[in-house]
Amino acid sequence: MKPRLPLNVISGYLGAGKTTLINRLLGEDHGLHLLVMVNDFGAINIDAALLESATDDTLTLSNGCVCCTMGADLFMAIGDVLDRPVRPDHLIIEASGIADPARIAQVAQAEPELIYGGIVTVVDVQGYRTLADDPLIGAQVAGQVQAADLICLSKSTGPDAALALQLGVQSGAQVFDLNQMDALAAVLFGVTPQGVVQPPRTPHRPYVAWHDSSAVVMSHAALSAKLQARPEALFRFKGFVGHDAHSGWEVHCVGPSVSVKSLKGSHETQVVGIGLAGRFTEAEIAAWWQA
Repeated sequence: MKPRLPLNVISGYLGAGKTTLINRLLGEDHGLHLLVMVNDFGAINIDAALLESATDDTLTLSNGCVCCTMGADLFMAIGDVLDRPVRPDHLIIEASGIADPARIAQVAQAEPELIYGGIVTVVDVQGYRTLADDPLIGAQVAGQVQAADLICLSKSTGPDAALALQLGVQSGAQVFDLNQMDALAAVLFGVTPQGVVQPPRTPHRPYVAWHDSSAVVMSHAALSAKLQARPEALFRFKGFVGHDAHSGWEVHCVGPSVSVKSLKGSHETQVVGIGLAGRFTEAEIAAWWQA
């Protein structure tokens, strides 16, 4: 009989730093065979492409938020992992930024061949208070915190004791600053779940996702100008943009923050934009990108 497979859910709002945390975890010298299941909201799974791991150790779930659909993709992916002749040492589900981690965790808790290891929620220190105060998404962001068994603070420039205390009170979970953590595996895989998770009674607000896969190429100056002129309601924009036969760009926009990183080698343009339905439309972002 195969041993039960430990599973953790990595949660956090759009752009919080979930993929960065997982890349750091994959690079640690812990000796574990980790398998990462990535759910990105949109037709292109950009987060899976950003993971610095072998493709055999990554499963992708695209075209929707698994906490909403709970469709065949999620169950078949988990079944595939459990049916493998040699199972990994640990399974990690990176939830999409808009997902309710409690709904995903319920699947783990219901599967007898899994050991549920809890929810780890990543919180962007610089943006959390603004998100939490937003009348449309504040409850959703707070729900990701309340579901956490462990909270990891990202993008901090120094201790924020007030926020750490606030998040700890909201969730009852331990709060760690990623800048102060030397080894992630021991902490993340040592979480003791607080009990059976209870998802919110109402689903989160609808989101709009737009994507482009094309031969578009841009100089650094043109791309920077384009990003500075992006629609205000486009909260998350990420992906790869072509440049020439020798280089490309890795792009991340979260709220007002913009990052453009040079990449070696030719890259096809593959980008995803996400925002709250009612604040912008796919047509508006397409018009901006194609202008």
